[in-house]
Amino acid sequence: MYDEHFGLKETPFTIAPDPRFLYMSERHREALAHLVYGFEMDGGFILLTGEVGTGKTTISRCLLEQLPDNTNVAMVLNPKVSSNELLETICDELHIDYPAGAASLKAFIDRINGYLLESNAMGRKVVVIVEEAQNLAFDVLEQLRLLTNLETNQRKLLQIILIGQPELLTLLARPELRQLEQRITARYHLLPLSKKDSIDYVKHRLGVAGVKDPLFSFAVLKKVYDYSGGIPRKINLLCDRAMLGAYVENRRYIDKKILKRAALEVFGNAGKNIYFAKKTMVWTAVVSVLVVGGAGFSAAYYRNHSAELVSTLEGGNNDPVVAAVMAGSSEDALVQADEFLDFIDAQPVGNSKQLAFSALFYEWGELYDPKTGGRPCDYAAAKGLNCLFKNGNLRSLRHLNRPAILKLLTQSGKPLYVTIISLKDQVAKLIVSSQTKHTSVANLEKRWFGDYTVLWHSPPHYTGPLRPGAQGPGVEWLATQLAEVSGGAISSNGMVSYDSSLIAQVKLFQLKQGLESDGIAGAQTLIHLNSVTSKSVPRLM
Repeated sequence: MYDEHFGLKETPFTIAPDPRFLYMSERHREALAHLVYGFEMDGGFILLTGEVGTGKTTISRCLLEQLPDNTNVAMVLNPKVSSNELLETICDELHIDYPAGAASLKAFIDRINGYLLESNAMGRKVVVIVEEAQNLAFDVLEQLRLLTNLETNQRKLLQIILIGQPELLTLLARPELRQLEQRITARYHLLPLSKKDSIDYVKHRLGVAGVKDPLFSFAVLKKVYDYSGGIPRKINLLCDRAMLGAYVENRRYIDKKILKRAALEVFGNAGKNIYFAKKTMVWTAVVSVLVVGGAGFSAAYYRNHSAELVSTLEGGNNDPVVAAVMAGSSEDALVQADEFLDFIDAQPVGNSKQLAFSALFYEWGELYDPKTGGRPCDYAAAKGLNCLFKNGNLRSLRHLNRPAILKLLTQSGKPLYVTIISLKDQVAKLIVSSQTKHTSVANLEKRWFGDYTVLWHSPPHYTGPLRPGAQGPGVEWLATQLAEVSGGAISSNGMVSYDSSLIAQVKLFQLKQGLESDGIAGAQTLIHLNSVTSKSVPRLM
């Protein structure tokens, strides 16, 4: 109804699970990682729980895309069935023939067992996914457990993924189901989105729908989180109703008044109660911090930042973006600054790459002199570092979370290399020709087209991506780092190889970090591993 009014290609906040609008938060990635890990470990049961509307169905759809081609899947969407009806549903989903009018459990179980043995002989895996599993009757759950009794010496022939609301946890805690509960090899409880993810979720869906002008201010987006509690389905309902309200009033943006009215219409008093409960908790925490250590924090903050601010002022920088940053207003800091573009276009480009590398090495605690240090990446190798050259966007750069050299193009089309050392909200802090500059992300993207270089710490004797089957110091380092992350242990005999266990650990880590889950420890995987295990690496954010 309102798409044309806001200039949208399509409606952004429908509750249908359209994969084009998929936004994978850190929690969703971690949930998916646990499911994939459980699948690859060949366990009997895998469990995913979460409140209504948190995205469990989204995760199950993503899981289906992650499963290998040699997997046969049976989906049970209606769990309010008898044991016979459940087995009949599984047979129908897997195209298993059974006698017409079959009424005995044995008839179905025999056919399913035969199918599992044949699938195993052909190297295929079989998975049953049960949605809304909190509605399963006790005897049906017990029947599912019995189905997983068929196994080889290496693995179960049938895996069952239970997806349900928190009531499922209560059900599985019953003493009568302890045998099933003990067979769960991977489990994850999906929480609502964080405030940051809620804001990014709304921006993502609007971007996919083709929004051109901001419809929600940052302050209103924070209220969206307060009213919805970070539950994606509630965010969709609230934003959809708010946009409808703005359309009815012929408004081009959503303000707090429109959003509040939408929250009352969608949630009633429940939405208002969520907001005020959160607000009370936040203010209680703020008051506690101020009473205990506020004065010390303020003094430390200005001690640490005064030199930089004085330097910026003395440099004669009248960029309104810098002024906004110094004033502490994150929303005002998004103001465009033509002065920055003029400054970029006026810079000499001849030695900009050398200056940019000097600034980048300085962020790593190294002093690089182009006259004596040789080629930058050779100098990096001597310091235990590697150069990674990429073409991407700010999202991929944020994901790596490392200072980087950006290749900008001046108005005349000549390359100018600058170093980005901080990225906070929509404000970038750059070193340009040895000068510190702040500018908006939108402004930066007028001159940057995706080329960037980062430095990263590599494992011992690193010559390229670590792959399954490899051995040596690099693999031992990888196993040690992953053990530190997971709290596990490495091989007690000191002989570490890139075996199936290490592959599974790498894939789990990659999924948690939002990387391609290929089991190969390449540069991006190792960069993220550095971020988790080391406090000393410089970060962009």
